[in-house]
Amino acid sequence: MPVHRLLIANRGEIVTRIARTARQMGIATVAVYSDADRDSVHVTACDDAVLLGGLAAADSYLRIDKLLAAAHSSGADAIHPGYGFLSENAEFAAAVTAAGLVFVGPPAAAIDAMGDKARARQRMAAAGIAVVPGYDGDDQVPAILQHEADRIGYPVMVKAAAGGGGRGMRLVQSAPDLPDALRSAAAEAAKSFGDGRLILERAVVEPRHVEIQVFADSHGNVLHLGERDCSVQRRHQKVIEESPSPAVNAELRVRMGAAAVAVAREIGYVGAGTVEFLLDRAGHFYFMEMNTRLQVEHPVTECITGLDLVEWQLRVARGEPLPLRQDEVQLRGHAIEVRLCAESPTDDFLPGSGTIVDWSPPTGVRCDHALRAGADVPAWYDSMVAKLIAHAPTREQCIDQLAAAVDRTVLLGLQSNRSFLGRLLRHESFRAGLDVSTAFIEKQFGEAETRQPQPDAKLWALAAWISVAGAPESECTPSAWRNWSTSRPLPQPWRLRWHAPAALAGATTEMRGRLYLTPCSARVEHPAGQMQLQAVPVTTGVQAKAVIDGEHVDYRYAWSGATLWLHTLQGDYAFDCRRREAARSSEADGAAAMEVRAAINGRVVDVAAAIGLQVAKGDRLVVLEAMKMEHEIRAARAGRIADVAIKAGDQVVPGQVLFRYEGETA
Repeated sequence: MPVHRLLIANRGEIVTRIARTARQMGIATVAVYSDADRDSVHVTACDDAVLLGGLAAADSYLRIDKLLAAAHSSGADAIHPGYGFLSENAEFAAAVTAAGLVFVGPPAAAIDAMGDKARARQRMAAAGIAVVPGYDGDDQVPAILQHEADRIGYPVMVKAAAGGGGRGMRLVQSAPDLPDALRSAAAEAAKSFGDGRLILERAVVEPRHVEIQVFADSHGNVLHLGERDCSVQRRHQKVIEESPSPAVNAELRVRMGAAAVAVAREIGYVGAGTVEFLLDRAGHFYFMEMNTRLQVEHPVTECITGLDLVEWQLRVARGEPLPLRQDEVQLRGHAIEVRLCAESPTDDFLPGSGTIVDWSPPTGVRCDHALRAGADVPAWYDSMVAKLIAHAPTREQCIDQLAAAVDRTVLLGLQSNRSFLGRLLRHESFRAGLDVSTAFIEKQFGEAETRQPQPDAKLWALAAWISVAGAPESECTPSAWRNWSTSRPLPQPWRLRWHAPAALAGATTEMRGRLYLTPCSARVEHPAGQMQLQAVPVTTGVQAKAVIDGEHVDYRYAWSGATLWLHTLQGDYAFDCRRREAARSSEADGAAAMEVRAAINGRVVDVAAAIGLQVAKGDRLVVLEAMKMEHEIRAARAGRIADVAIKAGDQVVPGQVLFRYEGETA
């Protein structure tokens, strides 16, 4: 089956990744895009592009009819689904084949066999594959589920039967917590997958999440390409993936690989797939699910094997046999991937959207992305925007290489997990590789550890200097300072506000002081005292340097209107530099602080706030949904709700007022 022109039914970095290999193989590519992605990088990464229309995925990337029409109109003879969206949809695979096109993925029957977790568990157990004890029956009456959970024993894991990706999943520690978990998990599953059925499993306490990459062709050949350890997760979604796993020795690798191959053979699999296992501390592993597609984390396998998995996919789709036997697969060195996401670790990993004002990927490591300065990160899709992958002879060298690359990565204009990734990689337990489980972030990174550090005195001083000497000619900059190359230091008052990412809405920190400016240097006065700053000439690289009270500081900055974005090793910070802030009275500032505004683009899921309601600090008031995640907005202080400006179902944008306080009591 020839493949000459490939439509990639996806968006973002995976499109650019697939297109790169297709181009090397002489295969033309076609991109598709929604209205939200008109200016996306992936649109121009392909030879042709077709508009699907719509904003939400349900109106664009999940529309089988639109994708098939795009394939026919563009002359494509094959479709690659990427990952996510319709990549594990049996109906889509069948429709592609029925339309006379090549589906770059497994047969629809194999997708269907693994698409329902309950049926997959039953089939694997019947085939002799170890599964976690649990309940996967059709009777979904709450009383039955309660009875089965009590039988299994607590803690118990509630999971969506028809989906994955951490959605519809709840960990229940005791029986009284089960009813609420069942209700919320079923609602989330129905919303995400159109199916609210649940399964129950005995919770394996602090397991490792270890997956095996398998490949099969249409000639009966099946092999595996080693394991990936994906234990470091938040919200049951992966953050760090590495290969080989520090917890898997050669003997265990053989056993897990054989089990994964057996799973693939059981369902007549063809193409790239991943069999996921839970690995307990005693070395017992249990089948969890099979992802019938290319994984986000496939680059770590490519690094240690030296193979191009997308090329393998395309060759298998053309009917070619696998190019290697199992005994010819060689694993070399160590590879680690981190997922760079538009989200705030401070705020329970709240996803965020916005416009990128500065982007500079690091050198020396692989970076899969579809980003550019000026591009929008929409609220409609997943929060992951890039992947950084390092490969080195040893795990220690790999960690050091990747941590340094994370430090050099510049992503300004929206909140990201960049600095948090650096802290994860440098954590002593992660470096040791021995005390890592799916509960790693929860155990090792509490609220204090995930919270972005407040700007220290040096960062405030640097931001104050840039706000005067480095600002564009705008409302930020007094006219007297637009031509600042004077040798006569004159005092200039400054006032900055740092908008802290915080779960409790309305948290801000403000600083005031005076600045004495001379060419290439300044003296900054603020409540912490005085600091002397001096610019350092930089002849290489893109980073700027300054000496602040004798300490060399690397930084980079960019402007978005009156917002100063500052990149440092300490983290990325956004400062409000509007001069009109300084003119407001304290009373006006106080009134503004009592307005609770949306921090993200999102859909209002639930509104607990009501006019006249007396609330305590920490009360849940609004739930927003964005980028496949729900975000709770809680009361930053006690008080009375004076006004509610939104209702369930509304779409909100950053800065939009949600509700207002009055009569603050605490």
